[in-house]
Amino acid sequence: MTDATRPLRVVVADDNPVIRAGLTAVLSAADDLTVVAEAEDGRAACEAALRHRPDVILLDVRMPGVDGIAALPHLVRVAPVMMLTYSDETALVQEAVRLGAGGYLVHGEFTTQQLTEAVRDVGRGRPHFTPTATNALLAHVRGNATAHTKPEPSATRGDFTARHLSQLQPSMGQSSQSRFQLSGREAEIMDLIASGMNNQQIAAVCFISEKTVKNHINRIFAKLHATTRAQATAKWLGVA
Repeated sequence: MTDATRPLRVVVADDNPVIRAGLTAVLSAADDLTVVAEAEDGRAACEAALRHRPDVILLDVRMPGVDGIAALPHLVRVAPVMMLTYSDETALVQEAVRLGAGGYLVHGEFTTQQLTEAVRDVGRGRPHFTPTATNALLAHVRGNATAHTKPEPSATRGDFTARHLSQLQPSMGQSSQSRFQLSGREAEIMDLIASGMNNQQIAAVCFISEKTVKNHINRIFAKLHATTRAQATAKWLGVA
């Protein structure tokens, strides 16, 4: 059996034995997935990963001893990791992605079929996030975009008139989009690059593959006459 046809080998790490058993049963029911080991904490997950060299690791966030976040930087060196947890805090999602997680599923937001599809996606290098996790990433992007924006004085709804509308000016991104002749999607991705997101995070937020992100970035760099993200960002923000 070739690598292309053999089942994806999965390690399941969760401190709850009932959840571990349930996940193992669901994944084992798929012909193209097989669970090679279970682990009750982060340390056991690392040991199992080194022993079995899986294709995907399912990792809970909150576990006694070594938790998922502490184990994550070590596990991503072995295989793609998908967080699978009840923990939906925005900060945890963002930290997991920063540390290299290829996906983040929150219990209650997916079906068994969606779970198996997510495992396949992450195993093939395609990020997969449930709605709460996606919203956390979007909040991160929006937070970075507005962190240095000076708020306007407060006003009531009735204060917004045609005179105010006439004073509206295109944002820096809009003017740069026109200046560099970027498409709408290219401008969106350039905004995400400027916010500090990497290709995997951009792919997750835009619901596209990392390969598609790279293709867009190549076109963006060509239009901006830039060779690095720093150069592109400086030109995009008008500081170069």
